[in-house]
Amino acid sequence: MRKFKKSGFLKNKSFHIVSRFFISSFIVISFFYTAPIIINFKNKNFNNKEFTNNSKNILNNTLNKDKLIEEDLTADADERDLLYDILEENNSEINLVRYTTTEIDSLFKEVNYNLEDVRNTKLVKPIDIGLLPNEIKNIGNTKKRKDMFIKIVLPLIVKENNKIRVDRKRLFTILNKNSNTDIEKKWLEKKYKQYGVRKNDLSTLKVRMDEIPISLAIAQAAKETGWGTSRFALKGNALFGQWTWSGEGLKPKNADEGKDHKVMKFHSLQLSVRAYLRNLNTHSTYKNLRKARTELRNQNKPLDSLILSKYLDKYAETGSQYIEVLQKIIEQNNLKDFDEARLLPSSKDLESLI
Repeated sequence: MRKFKKSGFLKNKSFHIVSRFFISSFIVISFFYTAPIIINFKNKNFNNKEFTNNSKNILNNTLNKDKLIEEDLTADADERDLLYDILEENNSEINLVRYTTTEIDSLFKEVNYNLEDVRNTKLVKPIDIGLLPNEIKNIGNTKKRKDMFIKIVLPLIVKENNKIRVDRKRLFTILNKNSNTDIEKKWLEKKYKQYGVRKNDLSTLKVRMDEIPISLAIAQAAKETGWGTSRFALKGNALFGQWTWSGEGLKPKNADEGKDHKVMKFHSLQLSVRAYLRNLNTHSTYKNLRKARTELRNQNKPLDSLILSKYLDKYAETGSQYIEVLQKIIEQNNLKDFDEARLLPSSKDLESLI
């Protein structure tokens, strides 16, 4: 009788131990299974301060689509918001030196900077000429005047395009991540403002943050300034005739009554190029240009200035005639030779690598 009871007791004890083991194991497994789900739900629904980046969805639904998705629910952003960094630099107290054509030509020869080499090597000397020479309008030889103008503006355009290329690469890196650092979030906030994009609208930011073909930029600068001879270019460093209603500018002499716009004035030629790229990348007037550019990107085709120029009919009052002039300038001066040009590193860049 005693042996029977002891045996039964041991069986019951073993049963309880096994039962508790399985129950404990079930609780532990359930905890580790449900905890990530609960945390993920909490982050998505209650932690509003965190930036959620649905990178995979954005990449699949936006970057690889043939169809353009660009938010168009808001009016053009305020000029001061879009150009705030440019307007700040416009107030620079640094006095730039205006060199003569002779001095500039000597500099180009000293560093062996000529357009024939650029066409062949696709490499541009990092020469930053801040102001156009007043004597450029006195160069009688048309080819020499055009060459000097191109050599001055080419490095500036390549430099600004390069900045956009670096930013675009960083944007794609962010899109490929599941979460972002505080530095990345601050950078995105800055870019939303510069490109007139609503917060977290990464698809529109991707469409707007892109380059403009070098040949198209040169052609427009040539057309708007008469190859660097216009009053706006020489007095206001305005290479692209960009209008302003709030910034400092020059009043057109033959402006119609009731029009109070001015041609925006810049501290340097570099800022004029930056403002031009910002204008084409943000203003609703050029939305179709950005759409065509995105379609070229999606088809892995180069950005063709002759194709994109077709969407600049509203840049000037002459409309389709303006497009024809731009295309003639591009073709007659073989400007597409410069579209793949890259800027050689400056001495400062090289010093930073040592």
